[in-house]
Amino acid sequence: MILILAFIFSMLGLGGSMLYVPLFHMLGFDFKTVAIPTGLLLNMISTISAASVYLRSKMVDVRGAVPLIVSSFLGAPVGAYLTEMVPTRVLLLLFAIAMIFVGGRMLFTADSTEQPVRMEARGRFLLIGSGGFFIGMIAGLLGVGGGFLFMPLMLAMGYPTKKAAATSSFVVIFSSFAGLTGHLAQGHFNWPLMFFSAIAVLIGSQAGAKVMKEKMKAKWIKQMFAVILLAVAVKLLLKLYA
Repeated sequence: MILILAFIFSMLGLGGSMLYVPLFHMLGFDFKTVAIPTGLLLNMISTISAASVYLRSKMVDVRGAVPLIVSSFLGAPVGAYLTEMVPTRVLLLLFAIAMIFVGGRMLFTADSTEQPVRMEARGRFLLIGSGGFFIGMIAGLLGVGGGFLFMPLMLAMGYPTKKAAATSSFVVIFSSFAGLTGHLAQGHFNWPLMFFSAIAVLIGSQAGAKVMKEKMKAKWIKQMFAVILLAVAVKLLLKLYA
């Protein structure tokens, strides 16, 4: 299952923790001390693997990614620290709401024709600074890399879908690392689970990145992204309120 998820999410410029975290929770692992830090580790491994393919193919805007990396890197440890203060039920609800919002937006815009228009410098700076820090904080809090928010942010800044997905995967490496460090510092880990899951993720993400680079259309990427997020959001809400 982890291998399949890594394959799919690497095509979307995501690490996959948006699904790994609730999946581990559904399998009986503690949400805060095991599911979240393991999801962040897998997120980081998956995006490193995928980004290496995108970097070789020159699909990543490294220059544009650096400011996002810095701002999100500052926000992620803050979110990790706040995890201790927020009840698990509230975290799960926030998870579901975030997925519904982003998934719905992607689904309704999947058919729109791409006409990338780069945002002017001042607006881009404000989005990178405030948006990057906020996404990093959410990433650390929920145990995700933030790719599900980085990608829409980059699309809003005028990036084409494939370049947004590729650059997002590069940025998520660093936000995942920052969030993971915060959780490990608090003693949140399960080494056997992390080790065996990491091997599956490494294999799946390489395969998925190659498929996206050569065969995927922007419309398909958006639709897959949206359907997966909405399906998991419904599953979480049913678990919370059933």
